[in-house]
Amino acid sequence: MEIERDSGENFERKRVEGLNGERRREEVDNKEEEEEAFMEKAFKETEVPPWTKQITIRAMATSFGLSVVFNFIVCKLNLTTGVIPSLNVAAGLLGFMMLKSWTTLLPNIGFFNPQLFTRQENTVIQTCVVASSGIAFSSGTASYLLGMSPRIADQAEGGNTLANVKNLSIGWMMGFLFVVSFVGLFSIVPLRKIMILKYKLTYPSGSATAYLINSFHTPKGAKLAKKQVAALFKFFSFSFLWAFFQWFFAAADGCGFISFPTFGLKAYDQRFYFDFSATYVGVGMICPYMVNISLLFGAIISWGIMWPLIEAKKGDWYRADLPSSSLHGIQGYRIFIAIATMLGDGLFHVMYMLVKTLISLALQYSKKKDSSSVTPAANEESTNSETINNNEERRTEFFLKDQMPNWVAFLGYIGLAVISIVTVPFIFHQLKWYHILVAFVIAPVLAFCNAYGCGLIDWSLASNYGKFAIIIFSASVGLSDGGIIAGLASCAVMMSIVSTASDLMQDFKTGYLTLSSPRSMFLSQVAGTAMGCVITPLVFWFFYKAYPLGDPESTYAAPYGLIYRGIAILGVEGISSLPKNCLALSISFFVGAMIINLVTDLLQKYETKYRIHRFIPSPMCMAIPFYLGGYFAIDMCVGSLILYIWERRNKRMASEFGPAVASGLICGESLWGIPAAVLSLAGASAPICMKFLSASVNTKVDNFLNG
Repeated sequence: MEIERDSGENFERKRVEGLNGERRREEVDNKEEEEEAFMEKAFKETEVPPWTKQITIRAMATSFGLSVVFNFIVCKLNLTTGVIPSLNVAAGLLGFMMLKSWTTLLPNIGFFNPQLFTRQENTVIQTCVVASSGIAFSSGTASYLLGMSPRIADQAEGGNTLANVKNLSIGWMMGFLFVVSFVGLFSIVPLRKIMILKYKLTYPSGSATAYLINSFHTPKGAKLAKKQVAALFKFFSFSFLWAFFQWFFAAADGCGFISFPTFGLKAYDQRFYFDFSATYVGVGMICPYMVNISLLFGAIISWGIMWPLIEAKKGDWYRADLPSSSLHGIQGYRIFIAIATMLGDGLFHVMYMLVKTLISLALQYSKKKDSSSVTPAANEESTNSETINNNEERRTEFFLKDQMPNWVAFLGYIGLAVISIVTVPFIFHQLKWYHILVAFVIAPVLAFCNAYGCGLIDWSLASNYGKFAIIIFSASVGLSDGGIIAGLASCAVMMSIVSTASDLMQDFKTGYLTLSSPRSMFLSQVAGTAMGCVITPLVFWFFYKAYPLGDPESTYAAPYGLIYRGIAILGVEGISSLPKNCLALSISFFVGAMIINLVTDLLQKYETKYRIHRFIPSPMCMAIPFYLGGYFAIDMCVGSLILYIWERRNKRMASEFGPAVASGLICGESLWGIPAAVLSLAGASAPICMKFLSASVNTKVDNFLNG
């Protein structure tokens, strides 16, 4: 699995994963080249269990427990900024440690000697947990589904009609997820041998995960894993207790450490401050430096320069009496310029991915034709090469075992598609059966392109395909017939299929490198998806009832709910919904995003001496703070600074323990959301409100109280 989201969005969970993939490739590939030839030697005498012993009751129980934890984490991140880092390391580490403790403890207290804990079972747990938490992202509870709700519709104003609003409830959300979330798994299964064996796609995230799990189950790796888990729990405890301590000072909105005016009150008004969030310090430690700098750069451009200049035009460019949350006022510029930047970035990468896929397929075809005329040189194979060939033969042997027949995949896809075509229009009457049929005809092609692109460069563009589906289907249905809901629902169908397809192929690659059965990989993905379909709506509903989700002034601003609804409004109303000069600015940023990506790609391909492309910011990342501000970008840059200093002092230790420390920081504060939400639902509030006032305002307050 990759690190999320194009990302709540991607940035979007997979977009962060894609950007992080380049750095991981550089670090992991070099290491693998040295040790890959010898990795399988450690398991030469170890018997590979059949698939029925890879998927065990204890593995499923462990997966379910971790899935609940990770769903809370992803849901919280989705509802705050939408920036979701990789939780694969944490899932692999915790899965390893929980079952390793299980298998070690039981014999010592007199119970029977349990089944040996293998790397295949570890792979099943990791796959299941990440598949489940992945539903928290692809389900759209913080984006397109939330965008249907009256809360977001009231903010968007445009299209706020009965046909374009849908009340959220656990029942239909859970049913909808079960209907659409499994289809993508069947769409890509027939191509597994072509992708993994014939084209030998690398799937960097899947390969990195496999290398991690393989190393855990060697004596040296198991020892290191115990130290990593100890570091994770240490910083988990610190993060949880720090969040608990902060709660006492946050009796109302605008109170507490989260509102500390780090750079002064003027900067605080423009959303520039450090909010003491351990979660996003941890996120910053995982994400590449350029991602965090891009976020900060986008915040400076927008909240530091653009929005103050546009607000100075109040009364000219837009009505002065409009509230700050109106899409016809300053909020419209924030939302639609961010949307234009994301769409420009997304369109470039979709086109780039299609071209890259076609070129790669053409080269594969050409290589196949020429292979008969190529004769390998004799006696040029080294010992390492022979070992690698033996490893590949062994992996291929196990990968071809327990295969799911293609006819099962075809029947599964057709059967689930028919069920969706029949049931989805009952959930969303704005979508007709032929709309769903068109989506299911197009989706396998896009799923192939996305899965192939992930194999090449570790980028998943699922959310971009979803955004384009919103525009196309909402425009075709029209505003009066509920085009906004139709567009958002079509996004759900398209995104679910495309996202789960690429995730499954990553898992097949991980399974191939750990000698895990393809059948156990598929079934663990199915089990994880089923868990996610149940857990995600329940966790989301917990937050939905406890907090004012979608309120821009709230802790849980859920920015992508309004952004996705804004895309749908753009589809049904066109440019007439934009405030003055917003169209010109949006087009400029749309084109600018494509130009920046083009320049970056050209420099990356042709300029090798100074590697200037490393210092060019990402348009997708720059667009996220346009709506939210720079506070979380500052948190993430602090995380980058910590990691940078750590690497300068001890690069090896930072590489081995950095992800574990970051995961602990993320997990601890995120899990505090559970008791905090319970306290909120119970009507309990913090005893103290810590606020910061300017000297002049403080004098007025004192005079008022004393007068």
